[in-house]
Amino acid sequence: MPIPEPANVKGADVPIVKLTPLRKRTISKKNYAKLLANIKAVGLIEPLCVCQEDDQYFILDGYLRYTALLELGIETVPCLVLASRDLYTPNRQVNHLSSKEEVRMLRKALEKLDESTIARAFGVESLKTRLNTALYRDLHPLVVAELEKGTLLQSVAKEIAYVVPKRQLEILKLMQEGGDWSLAFAKAQVLATQPHLRSKKRRNSPWQRGQNTKRDLVKKLAEVEKHYDFYSALYRQYVGDLLKLAIYIRQIVSRPELRNYMAEHHAEDLMFFESVLAESEGKAVG
Repeated sequence: MPIPEPANVKGADVPIVKLTPLRKRTISKKNYAKLLANIKAVGLIEPLCVCQEDDQYFILDGYLRYTALLELGIETVPCLVLASRDLYTPNRQVNHLSSKEEVRMLRKALEKLDESTIARAFGVESLKTRLNTALYRDLHPLVVAELEKGTLLQSVAKEIAYVVPKRQLEILKLMQEGGDWSLAFAKAQVLATQPHLRSKKRRNSPWQRGQNTKRDLVKKLAEVEKHYDFYSALYRQYVGDLLKLAIYIRQIVSRPELRNYMAEHHAEDLMFFESVLAESEGKAVG
């Protein structure tokens, strides 16, 4: 939220019943729950920005906080009161934290606050998922350092974690020497790792994925073979029936009396019979 000039703004505790939103915003249930949990845990950090007109206060910034405070039953809300709506300019460029920045922020906060307090502020039971504690525990310290610096992407670090720290360090050096920090390069090096250097802690490893792929391929080939056998048998049966039918049809259309009678009274049936004969003999019907 932009900060107005001090001369044009004053702080005040405003009864929530006197607040009126100028516009509404939508937000995902997940983010709204996080906002609600944050206010419950640490209170309202950023006051609402409002404009007073007579006895009413119009919300210029803070609709979501206002909604959360309503739900929590808060009666008085700290606000920054502007003398005029024209003094407020909305900031439309909101830069959200990346996952890496969020992890760094959380680790810094843990130096002064306990994990349960921060977890309550985020509306979660534990920070383990957000902090990737299991991932960090499985990584070599030098790999962690590159991850913290931003040189190494988190997806690459997750892939490298499939091998033991000694092998991680080898892969890290290869990446540094080749200047290639891509996920594709990391995956190639991990797949080339000898069995005794593979980590046994993590599930669904790249080598297991490869085996699963082979099993799936064999299964699909077996299904294709079954379908091939079925349709081959069906085609053979069709060809046999067609040849049998052609024998009887040939006896009919080869007799002049029957052919003339059909041509006069059943022309469409005669054309059909001739097309069957042509198909059985591999001739084009025109």
